[in-house]
Amino acid sequence: MEQNLAIEMRNITKAFGEIKANEDINLDVLEGEVHALLGENGAGKTTLMNMLSGIYKPDGGSIFINGEPVIFSSPADSIKMGIGMIHQHFKLVDVMTAKENIILGQPTKFFINKKELSRKVKDLSDRYGLDIDPDKKVYEMSVGEKQTLEIMKVLYRGAKILILDEPTAVLTPQEIKRFFKVINNMKEQGCAIVIITHKLNEVMEISDRVTVLRKGKSIGTAITKEVDIPKLIEMMVGQKVDLSIKKEKLKGQTPLLALDQITVKTGDGKNALDDVSLTLASHEILGIAGVANSGQKELCEAIAGLTKTSKGRIFFEGENIVGKSPRDIIRLGIRMGFIPEDRLGMGLVGSMDIVHNIVLKDYQNQPGIMLRRGPCVTKAEKIVKKLDIQTPSIYTPVKKLSGGNIQKVLLGREIDSNPKVLITAYPVRGLDIGSSYKIYDLLNEQKAAGVGVLFVGEDLDVLMELCDRILVLCHGEVTGTVDPNETTKEEIGLLMTGRKTGEEGETA
Repeated sequence: MEQNLAIEMRNITKAFGEIKANEDINLDVLEGEVHALLGENGAGKTTLMNMLSGIYKPDGGSIFINGEPVIFSSPADSIKMGIGMIHQHFKLVDVMTAKENIILGQPTKFFINKKELSRKVKDLSDRYGLDIDPDKKVYEMSVGEKQTLEIMKVLYRGAKILILDEPTAVLTPQEIKRFFKVINNMKEQGCAIVIITHKLNEVMEISDRVTVLRKGKSIGTAITKEVDIPKLIEMMVGQKVDLSIKKEKLKGQTPLLALDQITVKTGDGKNALDDVSLTLASHEILGIAGVANSGQKELCEAIAGLTKTSKGRIFFEGENIVGKSPRDIIRLGIRMGFIPEDRLGMGLVGSMDIVHNIVLKDYQNQPGIMLRRGPCVTKAEKIVKKLDIQTPSIYTPVKKLSGGNIQKVLLGREIDSNPKVLITAYPVRGLDIGSSYKIYDLLNEQKAAGVGVLFVGEDLDVLMELCDRILVLCHGEVTGTVDPNETTKEEIGLLMTGRKTGEEGETA
């Protein structure tokens, strides 16, 4: 059966000032096809899809939907043409039900027939194999249910073309399997689906074709089953990349860090961390897994002295550090390379250059009352060279660097400070593939040097390859600590949903 073209984008160009985000890009997507859009950060993927969804207008080129030329002035124009974009961060009202979120912003009569609305939602669910309770409140839903609801919202508006931005970033392995079933159901119903993702294993599993962008240009389109992951990476990066993460079992481990029943409360009195205990030794990388907002941020900040604990003790080399200031803790040898979503919100000052951001960290360790910039200049040059930080100069304000390079500056500074314990939260978020593997090598170097590394990550494949042990958090509680060599992603996924080790019914 011949498939019709749902999307044609011809010679699309978009510039922001002097920066060309997209340059003469071509993209074809068929009806009943899952089309993956690949590329490193800054390759132009999201910009391209924002033009398809009416958020941006192209500076040049043409867009055709189902063979018709279109010009989108706003997202409303795109929606009218049956296009729905589902963003990585959900746009739902927590206190409303599923069906209330579905009709939010839609033209409706003054009085809404709730029974009729529930019936329509159920019919849509049955048609696409979606499992959603129309009367369930959003705050009661799992992450997977929220994503299903986002898909339901665009389908209810009549969308036949779906754009999914990093759709599996916050899902457990079990939720990803269910999500892929939904995608295949939509594909069978003739929907055209574009997935923006960085997870290459998932690209190989779910997509029919894949288009690769590099530095704002389209490198090529391939049939997925006719290429392999190394070839896709070569297309993305422009060269072959070694994707092996070395993990050695090192001897001579000594206890460094121990948390004993730590509890941290939120502003409204709830437990962000609830009786969390863990140990970290030298020559070890301990991974922390969990869906978003499971207590990872509070765990890092409690260890670093940035968040007050309401209960429990934190021992560093046998000394209880609860109540100590962040400066005292740093002097003991705990360095935190913590990289939140707001990359410049913690650790770096955006208006300062790399040198002065190092001065901020080192000035308290310098003798006398006069600051010596020379050692910080040398250190800045060393970090830029070692991590291949793309910057015009070590005196360029950090806020003018890309997100990935900002992360390199922060992590490079922390590693260069010779810590005994290094806390890294999402250290490769925003980095390209080559840089990510460079970071993994650096963390392994720290481990070999006797440092204890706490690695908070979101990619289970990386956690299992890199870490010696993985501790899983769910709603601020420890649901289990596992050996990656003796478990599976599915078992870790169950722990991420709250099923504790040893509970009846747990998958072996």
